Formats: sequence, C-alpha cells, structure tokens
Amino acid sequence: MAENWRQHHLRSLPAVDVVVNIYHREYSATRYPHSLLVSVVQEIVAGLRRQILAASGDEELTGLPVTPEKVAFWVDSNLRKMEKPSLRRVINATGTVLHTNMGRAPLAAAARQAMADAAGFCNLELDLEEGRRGSRHSHIEDILISLTGAEAACVVNNNAAAVMLCLNTVAAGKKVVVSRGELVEIGGSFRIPDVMTASGARLLEVGTTNKTHPADYRRAIDEETALLLKVHTSNFKVVGFTAAVDTEELVVIGREHGLPVMEDLGSGLLVDLSGFGLNREPLVSERIEAGVDLLTLSGDKLLGGPQAGLILGRSELVERVKKNQLMRALRPDKVTLAALEATLRVYRFGDPLREIPVLAMLTASPPLLKVRAERLAKLLHEHCNEAYTLDVAEDYSYVGGGAMPLTRLLTYVLAIKPKSASLSEWVRKLRTGDPVLVGRVQDDRLLLDLRTVAEDEEEEVIRCLMSL
Repeated sequence: MAENWRQHHLRSLPAVDVVVNIYHREYSATRYPHSLLVSVVQEIVAGLRRQILAASGDEELTGLPVTPEKVAFWVDSNLRKMEKPSLRRVINATGTVLHTNMGRAPLAAAARQAMADAAGFCNLELDLEEGRRGSRHSHIEDILISLTGAEAACVVNNNAAAVMLCLNTVAAGKKVVVSRGELVEIGGSFRIPDVMTASGARLLEVGTTNKTHPADYRRAIDEETALLLKVHTSNFKVVGFTAAVDTEELVVIGREHGLPVMEDLGSGLLVDLSGFGLNREPLVSERIEAGVDLLTLSGDKLLGGPQAGLILGRSELVERVKKNQLMRALRPDKVTLAALEATLRVYRFGDPLREIPVLAMLTASPPLLKVRAERLAKLLHEHCNEAYTLDVAEDYSYVGGGAMPLTRLLTYVLAIKPKSASLSEWVRKLRTGDPVLVGRVQDDRLLLDLRTVAEDEEEEVIRCLMSL
C-alpha cells in the first residue's frame, strides 16, 4: 500500500502513440522525421519513468508533467533544441583577442569567401596548367617563401602536428637537445615533451629551468644527436635571474657540429606590432634569416588565419617532411588551405592591419574604442535605462591563445549591472541567446569590451541587451 503513489504515477505515463498523435495535431510534426519524433517521445517518457522510480516520496513528484499534452510540449522543446546547430557564431566581447574557447582567430573576409568558394569542387590536387595531378602544398608554398624568405614550406593541421612531424622526420629514434626552460605546456594539456615522445625522438634536456648556456648544448651533443630544438615560450615568461641561448647562437652551435636547428615559434608573426604597445615578438622572417633549418608556427594565432601548422625552412628538410607517411594523416583539407592562402594574400597584396581581424583588434586605438563605447552607452541609456546601470570604464584587453602573456592593452568597456535581475542568470541568457553574446564578469558587473566586437556587430549587441 505504501507504494500506491508510485504505481499511480507510473500508470499516468502516456503511451508513446498518444503523445505522437497530439504532437501531430498541435505542432508542425512534418518538420521532423517520424522516426526522430518517436525516438524523442520514447526518451522523455523513459526519463519520467526513471524519475518516478527514483523518487523517495510522492512529494518529489509534485507537478510532474505526465499528461500527454505536457509531454508533447517537452517533445517540441527538445526537438527545437536539437534543430539548432551545436557550433554557433559568438559575439566575443571579452576583450581576449585570441580566445581559444571561441576558436581563436576570426578570419578575414577574403578568407571566409575563399572557404566558401573551395567548399565545392576545386583544384586541390589538380595542376590546371598541365592538366595532371598536382600537390596541395603548391597553393601556399610560393607565397610563404615570398613572405618569409624560406627555401620551402608546407602545411599540416596544427602546430603540434607540425612539431611532431618534423621531429619524426629528422630525429626518430635519436636524441633531440632542448633547454629545460623551454619544455612548455600548450593548450589542452599538450606538453612539448609528450609531443616529442609521440614523434619517436628521444628528449635530452639541458640547463636548468631559469638558466641555459651554450656549453650545456655542446656538452650534450654526441653521435646519437640528430637535432637541436628551440621552443619559443610564448605562453609564459621566466623573469629575474635568467639566461638563455638565442636562436643565432644555437645556429652557430648546430653548424659547428653539423646538426640541423629547429625552432617552434608558436604563435608566429609576419609583421612587427611593437609600435602599437605590444611586446616585441620575433618575426618569422627574422628566424629564417638567422639560419634556422626548420621553423614551425600556428596559423590561427597571431598570423590571423585558420587552424594550421606551418612548416618552413631548408628545401632538403621540408621535402623530407612532405614525404613522411604521417603527412597524409596530418595534412589540412581544402577549405583550410583556401582560408590560409587568402590570409597570406592579404599580407602580400592588401592591408593586413586593417583586413585581418586579429591585427585590427590588437592595434585598435584606445581613443577610438572609447568613442565606440560611449556611442553604444548613449543608445542603451535611451532604450534600457530602467533595466540596468551602465557606465563606460577604462580596462585592459589581452592577446590570449598563449601569445604575449605579459601584454595588456588599454581599452574601454561597457560596464553593466542589472538593477533587479540576477547577474548570473542575465549572463546565461546572453550566452544562450541568438546571437550569442559573451563578455566577462568582473566586480559584480558584466564588462563588454569593444576591442573584440566588430563594428558591424554593434547593432546586434544592442538588440541582445534590449531583449532582456
């Protein structure tokens, strides 16, 4: 008798066909395949059954939606959620330019168009002049050579892959000498030592965490050494009592012993941004000029292109990399190559500081950002003055993506605080809205940094805030 309440609720669960019939009558069932509709109904009814069986008392099941009409409503809600794509456009108002969780570099308009053009049939591996099979590397090699001064180039799907492929090609089964202070961990807990191990190379650490000297490399070299490796510590800095062997000096040591020198440059820059308040970063062309034999860098960080790993250097070594059997597993697809080529063409023929979003955001002037913030604040005050308090405040933007960790860029933000609603619930609604708007919560306020908001997104920002 004590379990009568449970049996009552179980008997109240509607039959699947009853819910399906109600859904057909009340909602646009023709929008979805019948098999999907039935599957969702079954899933919801099964979930309700589990909830009833797990309850310890009747009071826990108060208001349980067991009527066919309520279940049909749930079904429609679930189907609408399923219909929305998982990968959605986000308006990034966090002020972090290379936001890893939001896909790092937003692509230039030319790159987006190139991806769309290449999405159908294209000459990925077709030599149009000769009418025979070509190489996918040819689409970017010449322009990379022109921009950097390298002898040869190729591309894989990300920089970790580029490092692993180069090490596997040049040093599988042999020693690679690297400074202990450069054994970095990159995003997603990928560590340089682990990448090296996966490549088949044998890691030999030299020096200490804060100091490595030329003699450390020279003492470590023996007949089993295949490569000297330098890793740019782009996502952290060691300060204070430090010493490191620079690229030029490491190249000298490599030449003395007949060993190639490879550098993982990480983010990689093609243009100097130090005149805009950013810390001086090594340029790709400078590393090639210094004599590095193999150089790797990311495409979707400071370069401002799609996710890719760029491999540059001496012809003999790059050709060996291209012929490595792992290349087929790591090579990029056609739309990535199209976006990368279009990005590189902006550097060659266009105005990268204006046309490549990452560079435009990093070099945006604080006075202009202040003008934009004040203009939006004025519009919002006119329409939403009762919903929240709003101020324009001075703050700082960040590069992100593991690049330039010590760089802070002066910016101006919209600092918003709802007058009555919960801030966390308010932020959640913006994060799950259409479009998605994400800022950063600081000092019990939502900060919207216009450095990372495109000017043509400002009207959408206003609509998002007015809809709350």
